[in-house]
Amino acid sequence: MHEPERDGAARLLLRSLFDAAVGAADPELVLKDHLPPRPRGRCIVVGAGKAAAAMAIAVDRAWADVDLHGTVVAPYGYGKPAGRIAVREAAHPVPDASSEAAAREMLDLVTGLGPEDLVLSLISGGGSSVMALPVAGLTLADKQAVNRALLNSGLDIRSMNAVRCRLSAVKGGKLAAAAFPAQIVTLAISDIPGDDPAAIASGPTIPDPEATRDLSGPAGRLRGEIGEAAYFKLVTAPPVADVAPPPLAFDVRLIATPQASLEAAAKVAREAGFDVEILGDALEGESRDVAKAMADLTQNPRSRPCILLSGGETTVTLAGCSAGRGGRNTEFALALARALAGRHGVWALAADTDGEDGASGGGAGAIIAPDTLARAVATGLDANDMLDRHDSGTFFSRLDDLLVTGPTFTNVNDFRAILIVPED
Repeated sequence: MHEPERDGAARLLLRSLFDAAVGAADPELVLKDHLPPRPRGRCIVVGAGKAAAAMAIAVDRAWADVDLHGTVVAPYGYGKPAGRIAVREAAHPVPDASSEAAAREMLDLVTGLGPEDLVLSLISGGGSSVMALPVAGLTLADKQAVNRALLNSGLDIRSMNAVRCRLSAVKGGKLAAAAFPAQIVTLAISDIPGDDPAAIASGPTIPDPEATRDLSGPAGRLRGEIGEAAYFKLVTAPPVADVAPPPLAFDVRLIATPQASLEAAAKVAREAGFDVEILGDALEGESRDVAKAMADLTQNPRSRPCILLSGGETTVTLAGCSAGRGGRNTEFALALARALAGRHGVWALAADTDGEDGASGGGAGAIIAPDTLARAVATGLDANDMLDRHDSGTFFSRLDDLLVTGPTFTNVNDFRAILIVPED
C-alpha cells in the first residue's frame, strides 16, 4: 500500500473507533434498558449535562404511557426538544443566569412530592456549570469566579467537585434532600475516572462524600481569584444539615461508562485485524506527561499491527501564561507528535467524546500522523512554541487535522487511540 493510501486508511480507522466509542454511550440507544418500574404516583424528570436532552428524549419515548413532566438543562448547543420534558440551555464551563434559573426551577419541581412519587434524575458530564445555584451568602458572580479559577487550577477532579459541592445549593445530594420523601432514581453517564456517581456533575442526587473534608488546601490555591466570601465558605466547617445525607435510599444506575466505550472501540479494531491493548479508562495527569509516556509505549517490540486505547481525563495547567486556543486532547496530540518526532508507522487520535475539547476552536480533538511535524514546518508552524503557549487547537486547525464532530449529546470523557504498524 502506498503511503498516502496507508495514511488515509489509518485516519478512517481511527475515526471509526471514535465513532464506536461515542455510539456505545448514545442515550437514545442505551437508556431504556435501565429504567425503573413505572411509578404509582407522579413522575418528575430533572437532569443536567451534555447528554441531558438526549436522555430526556429517550425517557419521553420509552415511557409514552406514563404521566410525566420535568426540566433538564444542557450547555448551549446541546439542547433539543424532548417532548413532555422541557429542555433549558445554560453556559458551560462557567455558569450564567440561565444556570441559576434552571437549578431553581428543578428545586421547585421536586419540592412537595410524596413517597409514591418518582424523581428521575438524568445526569451527565457538563452538568455542574449548567445547574449552578450558590449557597446562601454567595452570588452568581462568586460562582463564576470559582469556576474560572478551577478551570486553570490544575486541581484533580475530586478536589474540584469538593469545592463545587461546598458552594452549591443543589450539588452533593442537596437536590435529593429537597425531593424527600419521593423515590429517586439517578440514571448517569459517567465522564469520571473511576465512575464515582457522586462526582458526575458534582452529584446533585448523591450525598457528598467530601462534605467534611478540610478544603483549606484547594481554597488556598484559589484564594487570589475567588474572593473572600467564597474562600471563607471553603475553609469554614459546613453546617451539619449540609453534611448529613438526606434520609432516603439512593438508586444510581450507570447507563454508559468510559470502559464500555473503550470495549466497543476495541471490538471494531479487532474486527479490522488489529491487536488491542486497553491501557485504562481512568488515566489522569498533565496532557504532555501522559503523551510522553504513551510515546514510550509505542516503542515496545510488536510483530503485528496494534492499537492502544485509553480513556480518562488529562489536565492542562496554564501556570499564569497567556494561553492560545486549545484543549487537553489537542495538547495531548501535539505533545505526542513532538515526542514521536516523526516516527514511521504511528498514527493517533485524541478527542473528547462530547464533541468539544475545551477552547480548541470547535474541535473535539485532533489526529496526528508520521508526517505531522514535517507538514507543520512546511506550513511555518513551530510545534514547540505552540505547545508552550497551549495553542494546540490553532496548530491542528492550520494543518486541517482538527477533529470536528459538533455536539455528540453524550459524554464519557476523553478517548485516545494510537495505531502502531510495525515496520517491515
